[in-house]
Amino acid sequence: MLDRISLTRFRNHAATELSETSRFNLLVGENGAGKTNVLEALSLLAPGRGLRRAALADMVLHDGTGGFAIGSDLAQEDGDPVRLGTYTENEHPNRRKVRINGAESTAAALGEWLALTWLTPAMDGLFTGPAADRRRFMDRMALALDPAHASHATRYEAALRERNRLLSDDRAPESAWLDAIEAQMVEHGGRVIAGRALLVDTLMSRIAHMPSEPFARPALTYAPGGTDTAEALSQALYDGRARDRAAQRTLSGPHRDELDVVHAAKRVPAAQSSTGEQKAMLVAITLAHAALAAQGRSGILLLDEVAAHLDPVRRAALFEQLAASGAQVWMTGTELAPFDSIAGDAAVWKVSGGSARRL
Repeated sequence: MLDRISLTRFRNHAATELSETSRFNLLVGENGAGKTNVLEALSLLAPGRGLRRAALADMVLHDGTGGFAIGSDLAQEDGDPVRLGTYTENEHPNRRKVRINGAESTAAALGEWLALTWLTPAMDGLFTGPAADRRRFMDRMALALDPAHASHATRYEAALRERNRLLSDDRAPESAWLDAIEAQMVEHGGRVIAGRALLVDTLMSRIAHMPSEPFARPALTYAPGGTDTAEALSQALYDGRARDRAAQRTLSGPHRDELDVVHAAKRVPAAQSSTGEQKAMLVAITLAHAALAAQGRSGILLLDEVAAHLDPVRRAALFEQLAASGAQVWMTGTELAPFDSIAGDAAVWKVSGGSARRL
């Protein structure tokens, strides 16, 4: 589990420490007190941009000058805890640095220690929003299973932007340039395709064994954007050069992938399901993913304002499944009442004005 957590000049937390954590950890306080900021800080102890996907400079306390620091001990079953940390400096406000046991490291290396999963209110529109949101959702989940996935996704997007720039140029691009850029897209795009496909297959294997109630069981299908292998992507890019130049953008590849989600019992697309059913399916996916991601690593589950939006039956089922998951769970709420059934076994903090007081 994570313990001895420190936030320094992060968001509205000047210097906050949380120690003597538990399997369940509750952050309670009014809206704007800084509860979600703690979850965001924890989410940065993994590769990627965190649960808000915010710019690093926007995370610094007050004026955005200087840097911030986040640190935590990761307790080990045998041996001393591992100290994980990430921070920025005033000279490079948009460059995140990482330390593991005091030694400089990389964000990707954090993924070798922790598997982080989260669910926030901002994700409630996942099934009805643009496909890009669902692609990011897949990539974040794939990242928890394979820390290298983020690097491949980033490099594919960079090569895609360069190809699109060449295609939109007034002069026809030289074949050699396209060859080189497409080789990068195939290398990294192929890994992205494989990672997303494996993620969905593995998730469905887990979801198939989950009860259909009280959380609506979702059926997930990975729908590639015209190419389902690296070889197919290579051929599509080569064959589509004239078409893509006319469109001034790349029309095939993992940047056009889709994640199709259906209410399994009703055979109704998630986008057409009720708000309650959509929330229940998101919870089911999150629980399945958390169980998968934690295999072989420490699992951390961040749930922002999730209990208040569930009825008592689903809330009780959620707590039961969380207790059985083996993950360390962090939850936020405006009041303690929804957590009454687990509060006695939880570490509880009152968050107010960017500080946290243990109750």
